[in-house]
Amino acid sequence: MVNKRVPDWLNSSLWSSPGPQPSVQSLTPLNDDDDDRSTRSATKSSTATVNAVKAVFPVERPVPVPSASTRHVATREKPEIRDPLSINSNNYHSDDDNGSSASSTTTSASAAAVAAAISSAEDISRQAQLCQELSRKIINMGEVRRLASQGIPGGAGIRATVWKLLLGYLPTEKALWPTELAKKRSQYKNFKEELLMNPSEITRKLEKSVILDDEGTAIEDKGALPRSEITQGDHPLSLGKNSIWNQFFQDTEIIEQIDQDVKRTHPDLHFFSGDTPFAKSNQDSLRNILIVFAKLNPGIRYVQGMNEILAPLFYIFRNDPIEENAASAEADTFFCFVELLSGFRDHFCQKLDNSVVGIRSTITKLSQFLKEHDEELWRHLEMTTKVNPQFYAFRWITLFLTQEFNFPDSLLIWDTLLSDPEGPLETLLRVCCAMLIIVRRRLLAGDFTSNLKLLQNYPSTNISHLLYVANKLRVKSAG
Repeated sequence: MVNKRVPDWLNSSLWSSPGPQPSVQSLTPLNDDDDDRSTRSATKSSTATVNAVKAVFPVERPVPVPSASTRHVATREKPEIRDPLSINSNNYHSDDDNGSSASSTTTSASAAAVAAAISSAEDISRQAQLCQELSRKIINMGEVRRLASQGIPGGAGIRATVWKLLLGYLPTEKALWPTELAKKRSQYKNFKEELLMNPSEITRKLEKSVILDDEGTAIEDKGALPRSEITQGDHPLSLGKNSIWNQFFQDTEIIEQIDQDVKRTHPDLHFFSGDTPFAKSNQDSLRNILIVFAKLNPGIRYVQGMNEILAPLFYIFRNDPIEENAASAEADTFFCFVELLSGFRDHFCQKLDNSVVGIRSTITKLSQFLKEHDEELWRHLEMTTKVNPQFYAFRWITLFLTQEFNFPDSLLIWDTLLSDPEGPLETLLRVCCAMLIIVRRRLLAGDFTSNLKLLQNYPSTNISHLLYVANKLRVKSAG
């Protein structure tokens, strides 16, 4: 059998220099000493830009929202976030024969400066085009997807609005935005009031419920519920399946797991980590969303690692420079999180692991995809070195690559994933396959131990190159 040789486009020297990167303004860790409103100013490109964007897609003041058995998905410790616009950074490189680490470190400062200038010009142009699309009465989603797939410039709240559109949270008819947002945010407020209440609070609420007297007049019963009227299901020692206390104790274990994971979310970002009131408020929001989701989805509940998928959504929405949107970030994030997981929910259900819709089936698709595009590499990994794709791809797929790249890079990848009109799964598999092809030389030279270590600790990579290769795989498959 003749092995397919690696295509010429993969060996282009173009990838020895950094590609376009996200705006640092959308990724600057927030100042611990400022209050909630002032911290969001770090994400604004300028007052003029924000005002221009508000004029493009204003949002009326929404209904106020008050602040507010699992499987282990292994995570990896990620390096400190670097300045994504630093032209002297040597961290961005393509491993292997298409721009190795050595070639990256020898890239001249002038070439990097030219690349950065081109990237900045492209970002400005794309931001203007996106603003134009967002100003229309009826949003052209085809054009928004095309622009967003190339990377959404940070600042001015554009990424927050575009992600909400891509996830179907905002309708394409712009006039409906205020009504839809107010309705969803009110609905989430009701979810919290109903689902985040412990049995004691429920009992107290019942004690103060309105009852009718003998003449049919409404009166408020402020007295304690007589012991004789406490049902078996309302008793704290009840073990019945329908007991609210029994359900509460079952929920406690999941809530403890959520608390642990939320505290470990992005310890390198002050936005999520630390003892400041702002960081704690953000942690509380993540906790609330995950608990409400778990209670509304008893078939899945909470799976360890969901906090990592939730974090990018909440970060982007909470840093929206439009104050009304930032204040309602928790509600908006909840519904977008539900939309995002809707196409992946079967991956989190252990009973479906071996089904055609389970995670093992998806990993098999990735293996077949690699075999189709690079049979030599596929054979070496799975036949020669016996590196089962489940050893590395399980985390890649279930956590949407949030653990394989630092925060700025993962946002760029998500722009592409969310832009796919057929849903993010196919694009995710292409990106995963591109990750393997990019480091093919090192993998072909490695044994089981070295290859497994490489894939479980994926090296820093030129994200533009990675997405370019992934897109080439799409074109090749279509052809």
